[in-house]
Amino acid sequence: MCGFVGFIERNRTHTIELATAMAGQIRHRGPNDSGVWEDASLGVVLAHRRLSILDLSPAGHQPMHSASGRFVVAFNGEIYNHPELRAELEKIGAVHWRGHSDTETLLAGFDVWGIEATLTRAVGMFAFAVVDRQNQTLTLARDRLGEKPLYYGWQGDAFLFGSELKALKPHPKWRGELDTEALTSYMRLSYVPSPMSIFTGIQKLPAACTTSIKLNGQPGQLPGVKPYWSALVYRNNPEFKDISSAAAERELKVRLERSIAGQLQADVPVGAFLSGGVDSSLVVAMMQAQSTSKIKTFSIGFDDPRLDEAPFARAIAKYLGTDHTELYLSADEVIDTIPAMVDIYDEPLADSSQIPTYLVSKLAVKDVTVSLSGDGGDELSGGYNRYRWGESIWNKIKYLPAPLRAGLAKTLTCIPAKHWDNAIGLFKSSANSTAGDTTRNLAYGDKLHKLAMMIDVKDRDGLYEKLISQQRESASLVCQAPTTRSGPQFSSWDQSLVKASHQHSPIHTFAEHAMLRDLLGYMSDDILAKLDRAAMAVSLETRAPLLDHRVVEFAVGLPLHHKLHQGQTKQLLRQLLYSYVPKEMIERPKQGFSVPLDAWIRGKLKDWVYDHINPSQLKADGLLDAELIERRWKQHQSGEHNWQHWLWNVVMFQVWKEKWL
Repeated sequence: MCGFVGFIERNRTHTIELATAMAGQIRHRGPNDSGVWEDASLGVVLAHRRLSILDLSPAGHQPMHSASGRFVVAFNGEIYNHPELRAELEKIGAVHWRGHSDTETLLAGFDVWGIEATLTRAVGMFAFAVVDRQNQTLTLARDRLGEKPLYYGWQGDAFLFGSELKALKPHPKWRGELDTEALTSYMRLSYVPSPMSIFTGIQKLPAACTTSIKLNGQPGQLPGVKPYWSALVYRNNPEFKDISSAAAERELKVRLERSIAGQLQADVPVGAFLSGGVDSSLVVAMMQAQSTSKIKTFSIGFDDPRLDEAPFARAIAKYLGTDHTELYLSADEVIDTIPAMVDIYDEPLADSSQIPTYLVSKLAVKDVTVSLSGDGGDELSGGYNRYRWGESIWNKIKYLPAPLRAGLAKTLTCIPAKHWDNAIGLFKSSANSTAGDTTRNLAYGDKLHKLAMMIDVKDRDGLYEKLISQQRESASLVCQAPTTRSGPQFSSWDQSLVKASHQHSPIHTFAEHAMLRDLLGYMSDDILAKLDRAAMAVSLETRAPLLDHRVVEFAVGLPLHHKLHQGQTKQLLRQLLYSYVPKEMIERPKQGFSVPLDAWIRGKLKDWVYDHINPSQLKADGLLDAELIERRWKQHQSGEHNWQHWLWNVVMFQVWKEKWL
């Protein structure tokens, strides 16, 4: 795990010093070593920061040259099957190894097979920049699921690229202009979707893609993006059409065992995050089954019972016999961490689970350098409630006339959420609610209002986008939102891929559609971005065995009933997990790795939030609708409506803006 940065710019002096300063901005990604390489004749510079995981010797130093001298790479990530690739290369007598790093294996593959053919053979998570000195090109590439980040774009006549945006900022040509189209998308989604970034002229390279640029080409034109893999190809796999539950479980076990075996490879200590939920428990159980010593596991506990999953994790760890570490934190300690998020995330992200993710990473890095996680299970196996709810909603509304839907939506929203809470609460037993528990009191009205937003949609795309939206029309919040376009508040990248897949092989259910959209967009731009930045901020490498592309191909190809079955989510994952852990230790309502924003915004965080969204400051900035924000702030404080996520999007942008613009 590492970080890199570079640029193409002719006639620049002091390039080594500049590249070193740029790489210094991401020292947290690689505190063990650094290096810079330039080719003045081609006008290209690569800089690298190294977190040593495989081959801790100087033989793993980067940027690294291939044996032929043709290719020079700056690489971030891990190639888990690199021993197998080495064996394949050795059979043809193509190389003489200098060390045992996966970076050297990758370069040997470039020499023998070429860049794209090597990518199709590689199993892993990665982003890299490689210079082909013979063809005078720079190629950027990103792993299949988007675990590792990569930004790039023109700033004037300089082409910049790197692992994080903060690494690009020291370049003299950096403009750092806010992209209001990206801001509009962020306000709706809580993250900036690929291929956009929050800055004008800078893009994210989508997952499973490469892009190449001629080093002697004309400045200003972005190169095209070329996919080299797609999970959608594996949909409706006829091989699995009639597969039994037992056979599916056996196949999943084989693929996960192979994935975990590869991800346990390291020359440094390896552990795992453990929440006690299905995904992390399965990963830990299979890790422990392969290990001759106790696996180190880590969890965070909270004094607020709405947050605390530590007892479940503790029970799983005890049953499996892991070496478990947990840290209990008070609400105040969690809140004190929030201002640090803006330093870690140099692009706005309002997923509040970033806070506990950072805290558990900070705990784990005291004992290990690599930690495995259960990320990916929800998207691959129907874990989110929206898959079940959306399926039910779509089946009920798709045949209703549009005027009837609109009338029903108006009826539901004309009654304030708090009045729905009170009315429905009369029919609920007092045992089902706790005095002063605003989360439960507000849930009924909020759900009905969200339902009203969804029932007038035209198609499954519209329903999906409403389900994951924090605001129906985020363009109304952003004062300078684009008016010449259709207001693209969602990434066109995942939409176009899913639609193309649908034409080839029809998607029959809303749940399948939503899972694919999440896999292609939300997972890489929110879940994996959150995990990467939180862990790398403390120099911890994270690995996600469920996102091995061979596991993903299998999961995507399975019929839906192996994922969602009789109201139960993650059917196949649970089935496999029960062979390691008793069912009663797992079966409980999904809790999620989040924080109680609604109550905190009314209480402990009230003053801090308002300091950043006060109307006078918002009006002076001229970016957001101050009156709308003030109105929703008052509605939230009074309990009339729960605007927790909407307000959190606003405040996290404001805090980000104060730091980065």
